Amino acid sequence: MEKKVKNVFVKGAIVPSFIADSIAKHQTKTEIGAHDIFLGQVRADKIDGKIVGAIEYTAYEDMANLKFHEVRENTFSKFDITCMHIYHSLGTVGVGEICLFVFVSSPHRRTAFEALEYVVEEIKSQVPVFGKELFEDDSYQWKVNT
Repeated sequence: MEKKVKNVFVKGAIVPSFIADSIAKHQTKTEIGAHDIFLGQVRADKIDGKIVGAIEYTAYEDMANLKFHEVRENTFSKFDITCMHIYHSLGTVGVGEICLFVFVSSPHRRTAFEALEYVVEEIKSQVPVFGKELFEDDSYQWKVNT
């Protein structure tokens, strides 16, 4: 049976209480022995003498959600993980705020570590989400993933 494509997008920053609630919901899943979490945070980069104050994220949502789904399914096929959750911001996220939350659970820690690294690298290289760096002087430039 084909799994349903989920909407991973959250409007604005991903708040700490959302992350805490996500962790708390897994306390009843007693087959899990390890969780690994990646939190992507907006940096106040200095570029050509200007400082980033926020990033405005946009995406072709249907296409991006399909790509997130493919990354998710590929991760499940490669690693013995129990569950995985991905959330990405859309809209403006200020410096110091969270824009990407990836949560991987597994019976064993090594698997959780390896699966998390795999999924984050795949997201960065495969998913069409675009960030416009908004500088403190009201200018901007499109962000390039590295």
